[in-house]
Formats: sequence, structure tokens, C-alpha cells
Amino acid sequence: MAGLPDGAGGLRRGVEFAFVPAEFPMNAPVEPALIAHLEARAAALESQVIAWRRDLHAHPELGNQEVRTAGIVAAHLRALGLDEVREGVAVTGVVGLLKGALPGPCIALRADMDALPVTEEVDVPFASKARAQWNGEEVGTMHACGHDCHVAILMGVAQVLAQSRDLLAGSVKFIFQPAEEGLPGYAKGGARLMVEEAVLENPRPQAIFGLHVISALNAGKIGYRPGAMMASTDNFWIKVRGRQTHGAMPWLGADPVVASAQVVLGLQTLVSRQLDIMHEPAVVTVGMIHGGVRENIIPDEVELRGTFRTFDENQREMIRERIADTATNIACSCHMKAEVGTTRGYPVTVNDPKLTLWSLPTLTRVGGDDGVVHVPKTGGGEDFSYFQKEIPGVFYFIGITPRDKDPAQAPANHSPHFYVDESGLLLGLRLLLNLVADYAADPGKP
Repeated sequence: MAGLPDGAGGLRRGVEFAFVPAEFPMNAPVEPALIAHLEARAAALESQVIAWRRDLHAHPELGNQEVRTAGIVAAHLRALGLDEVREGVAVTGVVGLLKGALPGPCIALRADMDALPVTEEVDVPFASKARAQWNGEEVGTMHACGHDCHVAILMGVAQVLAQSRDLLAGSVKFIFQPAEEGLPGYAKGGARLMVEEAVLENPRPQAIFGLHVISALNAGKIGYRPGAMMASTDNFWIKVRGRQTHGAMPWLGADPVVASAQVVLGLQTLVSRQLDIMHEPAVVTVGMIHGGVRENIIPDEVELRGTFRTFDENQREMIRERIADTATNIACSCHMKAEVGTTRGYPVTVNDPKLTLWSLPTLTRVGGDDGVVHVPKTGGGEDFSYFQKEIPGVFYFIGITPRDKDPAQAPANHSPHFYVDESGLLLGLRLLLNLVADYAADPGKP
């Protein structure tokens, strides 16, 4: 989940809701022999998936720098005999296509590959010691969001399905995506660029599935949610321009510090007094204020930077407009001017409701009655949303906090202490395999 725009930490920690709708579409039964075959191959591959994950964890790469990771993935897919393997998609992405022996739909599966500019503080033998350049600075790098797990899981899915080609109906497109965590300067990349480079064409998938490991759930848990699941991730900046003077004689100038304080307070009314939060929640946060060089000088200018998160496109646009209105009008009331800009981040991650509910029997078969959790919305963002704007898609959470630990106390994704209970990898592998089998076999799927 993206760093800037940011990721998973918005899930309400430790909150779980059991949810079984009164009516939902049952997916068609799959041949038990096929499921038993896939499950056996997945179990036999677990140790290899963990080994892949540990290697990738020890060698993290930042967005659009995933050269080693992409090379490993491409070599693996070619060794499996996939029908097509493309490299260099959206800079460092890899896309593989596997055609089954039987007629059926095309299904896409996605894993993100990039790490974060975080220095690891987890005591494991394969801890990252890597460093890289990010935004002009040398930084420590770490798979602090679990993308190493996603790559290893999807490599495993590709291997099991390639070895089961004679039983596979339809085709599977494997999308290994770079730069989900965003790029310096809000550069375009990741899923958005992959879509623009026609990753969803030739053939066009009928559906796409993705998953994300998350510390807010215990290992053994699968989190799902129909509809809006993760927020849009937009940012803003405001420059309040005053007139510099001595701090002892403020009447001789125009104080942008005081005006900026009023702007911060005014922005809080956008959600508390202007937005229908009965419809959807939203957040407006000022995370940076910078102005002045010493205590007795009123500066010429103060800069504010922040983020706003929404789950509805109309509310998203309303907040964008009213941030500008609020800042400029408050500045004007103080006889100053405000310059306002916004940067558009990821869209709302919206799970196709019918497809999500269709998948519930699959989730229950994989996770058991106690292993499937209806999760609350999270203010973190995901550029998987760009794929969902093109074709029906569902994004799931996979728990990776040890079963004997309270997930509410576990270090969140993006933390230097982020820890993965690797039993979650097999659950993710099984989930994607079962989704592919069920979707391909069901003539009544959404």
C-alpha cells in the first residue's frame, strides 16, 4: 500500500467484524479432484515460496528500481514455459500469460514489487541492509509493507498453475507491478502507467484479483469488503503570503503564521461541518507547517502541506474545491493572499460488490468459517484501484501477525519493525489458486 500516497496503517487496528450476507451468489462447485490437486501442489511449494520471500526481503528495491526483482520474476516465468513473458512494462514491470488446455475466461492476478525508504529494525537473519537513492538522498530500504510476500506468492501461483496447465480452463495473466508506493515528485508510474501501456489488453481479463499482507489481522485470517475498501489519496499544499516585519511590531507587516493557524482550523470544518459523514467518512490532515527562521521575525510566507482521504468521488471533488476556498478566503480576511495546489493521488479502491460476494464461498473454503473477516474501511490507499476502474476486481487482506499476538499492538505496515508470520504466505497462495479455479469453472460468475 502506497507510501506517498500512503498505505495500510489506516485500518482500524484490531477491529474485526463477522459478516455473512443474507443472500449472496454461490459460485459453482469445482471438481474436488482439481481443488485437491492445487492444494497439494501449494502445500508442497510452501517452503520454496518462503525462501523466495526471504531472498527478496534481503534485497529490497525502491519504485522503478526493481531490476533484480524483475529479473528473478521474468526468469522464473520463462522457466515455467509461460506462453508470453514481457519485461520493462511501466519501467520495470513484468507480465506473464499462461494459456490453459481448456476453454475459459482470462483472469488477471497482480503483485506489487517495490520496497520503501525505511531502515529495517527487525532482528531476522535475512533483514535488509540495503541502501538506495530516493528523492536525492541515500536511504535505507526495506520491504516494510510486505510486497516481497506478494511477489513470492504470485511466483508460487504461476508455478502451480503452469504445472497444472492440462487442468486449467482459460488463461491467467500475471502482473508484477513496480512503484505501488509512489515516486518522488508525484511522478506517474505503477498501476496507472501499466494500464496506459495496455497491460489489460491482448487478451483483456474479465476480472482481476489482488491481495495484501497486513499486520492488522492475525495469520490465518482473510479480510474482505464489498464496495469502497481503501480511500483515495490526494495531497495539497498552501502558501500563505504575508509581509515580513519585526515580531515586536506586527502591525507594520502581515503575519502569515497567525493566518496559517486559522487556515488549519478552518480546514477541520470541511469534514466536521460541511461534509455528510453519514454518507461516507473523510479525513483532512495538515501534516507539515513551515515558516520563519527565528523567533522575533514575522516571515513573509508560511507553507502548509497535507492530505485528504475520501471514499466517494463527489466528496473528493468537493473537498478539493473547498480547501482552496477556505485557504484563500481566510488569507483574504487577514489582508493576505494564499496560493493553493492539490496533487491527485490514487482513486478509491472499490471492490466489485457482486464479484466480492461471489467469492465468499471460495474464501470460506480456503480460510474456514473462523478465518474470513469483513474488515472496516481503511484510509490507506492502493493503486490496484486503477485496474479496478478498467475491469471488475477484488482486493483482499491476508493476516500476518502471529496468532498469539494482538494485531492492535503489532507494528503497522510501513514500520521499520514490520514483521511477517510467514504462514500467511501459504494462505495467500491457496486463496489465489482457488479463486482462479472457481472463477474459470463458474458459468454464472458476475
